[in-house]
Amino acid sequence: MIHCSTRTLANVILLLGSLWLALPAHAELSVTRGSQPGSSMAESAPVPEWVYTVRPGENFNEIASTLLARNVAANRLLQHNGIDNPATVGSGDTLRIPLAWLQRQPDPARVRSVAGQVQLISGSDSSKRPLTSDMLVRVGDEILSHSGTATVELADGSVVRISPNSRLAFNRLTQYGKSGMVDTRLRLNSGEIETQVKPVIEGGSRFEIETPSAVAAVRGTMFTLRTSPGKTDLRVTEGEVSFGPPGKTRRIPAGYSASVSTVGVGGMSIRQLPPAPTVNPLPPQLKQLPAQLSWQPNGASAHRVDIFDAESGRWMDSRRVTGDNFNIDLLDNGNYDIHLAALDSRGIAGMPGILNVEVDLQARTATLEQPEAGATVNDDMPEFRWQVHGENEVARVEIAADKEFGNLVATSEWAPDQSALPSRPLSPGQYYWRVVTEAGGNSVATSEARTLVVNGTLPPVRIISVNYVDSQVRVFWQNVDTAVEYRLQLSEEPRFNNIIKEATLSDTTAALRLIPGRRYFVRLKALSDGPLESRWGPGRELFLE
Repeated sequence: MIHCSTRTLANVILLLGSLWLALPAHAELSVTRGSQPGSSMAESAPVPEWVYTVRPGENFNEIASTLLARNVAANRLLQHNGIDNPATVGSGDTLRIPLAWLQRQPDPARVRSVAGQVQLISGSDSSKRPLTSDMLVRVGDEILSHSGTATVELADGSVVRISPNSRLAFNRLTQYGKSGMVDTRLRLNSGEIETQVKPVIEGGSRFEIETPSAVAAVRGTMFTLRTSPGKTDLRVTEGEVSFGPPGKTRRIPAGYSASVSTVGVGGMSIRQLPPAPTVNPLPPQLKQLPAQLSWQPNGASAHRVDIFDAESGRWMDSRRVTGDNFNIDLLDNGNYDIHLAALDSRGIAGMPGILNVEVDLQARTATLEQPEAGATVNDDMPEFRWQVHGENEVARVEIAADKEFGNLVATSEWAPDQSALPSRPLSPGQYYWRVVTEAGGNSVATSEARTLVVNGTLPPVRIISVNYVDSQVRVFWQNVDTAVEYRLQLSEEPRFNNIIKEATLSDTTAALRLIPGRRYFVRLKALSDGPLESRWGPGRELFLE
């Protein structure tokens, strides 16, 4: 038995030796240029590499300085590719670069748009602050949406839309120098996101989103990921996604959904998505809102409508609707992408029917109703009324002291109403008022202007003191801020039925010559620049001995 085993082993050794002799003396690595022989030592495991194609005008030294990490010398890349002379590297040639040799640098994401209440949780100190447009999101940060939504753009141009009541962590945002390759890893702890991932470069780029129950790895696709306790749902509308429990992923192509559950038996279920609904056409330019979006009945009990701003990607609206129509309303002027999808029995949206529309609303001039032109009112908070002629418009009243409206005294809030009260009480005087309408956020129309007089009285004038000097009496009275002049009356009896002297004065003092031994009475009223005046102030007795 021992002799048989020895003979078998010797035959195997002889067979291997003959095969080795049949090989060429120098086995070359797969390189484009170079005459250096490859290493005769086989690696125990393949090294992850990226094959770079040299572009026109590039040279080897530029490529090495741009792509290689600082601790990797350029001659190592030459040796790795079996190249003697770097000058021989030209356009169209390929270079194999181990991924571990590439530059790696964190590249923050940028917030493109925010609507509603959304917070950024700092990865450095866990502080919370409101998320705003153009804010940078760095590795370790989290976005927590409450009632709001946010759109985030990654360094490679991929877009992530975060729906309300979601929490998304940015675990890795790495870019390999200027190679175009990225390593992006996000974690969706709760809620829902919709992503549009740029095609990643084979061999190096990575884009993964983890949830508490599943992982999704993508290479250029559009998909929606929704997670809740014990369950994660995936919907793929473009490309394909490797999805499933960690270590057990499967490729899910466009047109399919998949669900991973950790409750009960668990596992993953895959279903075909409902087809895209047939959307009835709309005018490419909407001149008025609301406009009705409708579609052909398809047997679905409910649909989901999502409206996105085409420029910023902002999630403008998301609704679950029943029936076969939906009113598009309350949009500013701009371009929008409308996604309509049927919901399956699990509430997952199917393939979307996509419609692009432009909203181009034009404000129309309002017709003024009340008060009439030149009216006089006794109320310091008069009601203003008008009539609008456009749909989806907001308006406000503007009140000024001058007909050029250079100095607004009061306004009302912007509202879709046709009446309003001024923002503060109006002092007695003459005013100009008009109504400004706005549509689409940037189209404005202004009505004609009307005059209005607010009745009232100036404060009564109170005499402060009286000085007697020889046969002259000097009277001093209190200043009234809104008065331009004062009317003085002198009488010999307290009822002022018989006025013996009356004068209009611009100062707050007057000198009177009186006959000694007689009693007189004096009083004053304030006068404005318009029709307003004060009541007569209390009379004051004068007596010169």
